[in-house]
Amino acid sequence: MRALWIATTALLAVACTEPAPEPEAVAPVYDSVPVETRPIEVTVDAAGIVEPEVLVEVKSKASGEILAIHAETGDVVDEGFLLVEIDQRTPRNQLAEAEAALVAARARRGIAETQMTRAETLYETGTLTQTDFEQSQLEYANSQADVIGKEVALENARIAMDDTEVRAPISGTIIERFVEPGNVISSPTRDVAGGTVLLRMADLTSVQVRTLVDEVDIGKIRPGMSTRVIVAAYPNQPFDGEVLKIEPQAILDQNVTRFAVLIRLENRGELLKPGMNAEVEIQIASREAVSVVPTMALRVTEDIAATAMMLGLPESAVREQLGDYGGAASSGGANDAGFDLQALIAKRGSGEPLTVEEEIVLAQARAARERGSGGGGAGRGRKAQDTSYEFGGEYWVVALENGQPVPTAVKTGLTDLEYSEILEGLEPGAEVLLLPSSSLFEQQAFLQQRIQERVARSSPFQQQTQGGRRF
Repeated sequence: MRALWIATTALLAVACTEPAPEPEAVAPVYDSVPVETRPIEVTVDAAGIVEPEVLVEVKSKASGEILAIHAETGDVVDEGFLLVEIDQRTPRNQLAEAEAALVAARARRGIAETQMTRAETLYETGTLTQTDFEQSQLEYANSQADVIGKEVALENARIAMDDTEVRAPISGTIIERFVEPGNVISSPTRDVAGGTVLLRMADLTSVQVRTLVDEVDIGKIRPGMSTRVIVAAYPNQPFDGEVLKIEPQAILDQNVTRFAVLIRLENRGELLKPGMNAEVEIQIASREAVSVVPTMALRVTEDIAATAMMLGLPESAVREQLGDYGGAASSGGANDAGFDLQALIAKRGSGEPLTVEEEIVLAQARAARERGSGGGGAGRGRKAQDTSYEFGGEYWVVALENGQPVPTAVKTGLTDLEYSEILEGLEPGAEVLLLPSSSLFEQQAFLQQRIQERVARSSPFQQQTQGGRRF
């Protein structure tokens, strides 16, 4: 019995010390898609509110009681139409006083003129002194000035009389009414509060939509761009418009920076009403029958190492195939200053502080990569409509040639985020791989490594004794 136990223990010890056979590596399988020909369109979507393009608050320069109102909300009136009548008694009395004062002033001027003529004759004969003659001239001049003042006062009284009839300043629609007959109103020219608003009217033949666009998209928008507006009241009747202007002051709302964009619309049949909610689609650019690939197939310089691991290829081979794309050939080795960029990136990722020279080298490498990876350099993108926004850039993809993955540098143009236009590097019909993002792949690899380490630490068969200590 003792011998059997010893033999069994020995077999167990041998089995535990022998390494377990590793599972066969299974090459991952990724989807591939062809380079297809299709239209591509770039739009910016936003929501806004319909507003009148021309909005006027109607006030009266005359104060007093309202006698009659000749317009209701919704009425369409022409310019000059009589809207409101105000009590004319006080202005009429002031007009009568001004007329009487002018008559008296003209009479005084006539008398002064006769006296001056008589004084001139007496002065020539030596009967009148020079002082008296000059006094008569002064009185005549004062009477002339008084006549002019009374004429101005009469004109002002007539204007005040006319102001008691409030007429439409523009041709448009009455959209709001604030007063009723019998209300006493104040004049904005005499009331520091701004006077009483009688009506609000607008020209609804053309309206505008005020919408807020995120700062990420505002650089693509320019005045004059075509738009498509849909309101809930007419979901199957889109309204065509154009960008009127972009307001320069940003609006910060809940830590989101946006800019107000005004869209002008022809309001056919005056179907659009102020205050309606609108969905706006601004047409930035479009292409017909161009070669495109899914945007997720595009990769940048930072993806080289992870992609090489996904495909089971040496990283140096991938860099060699890409050549001078975006600095790929030099980003894995030493730069002009003798620094290994990959080593510097790993050093920074570990939390170890970098020297000033190393920080400068990384900054220069980052700037060079941004210039080469579509950061808006001239000539890489195509302009659409009249926008100065540069589309596209330089990327690389994993193409399939005879069933083998081949890293290929490409230049892209227009993109709608789902698809990107291919300008150079691939022909229609070529196959490209759809690989997971480098960050996702690295996270999965890190998680798998941690699981393996935890399993190894928790297994009693993997513990060994070295120098009297257990690990």
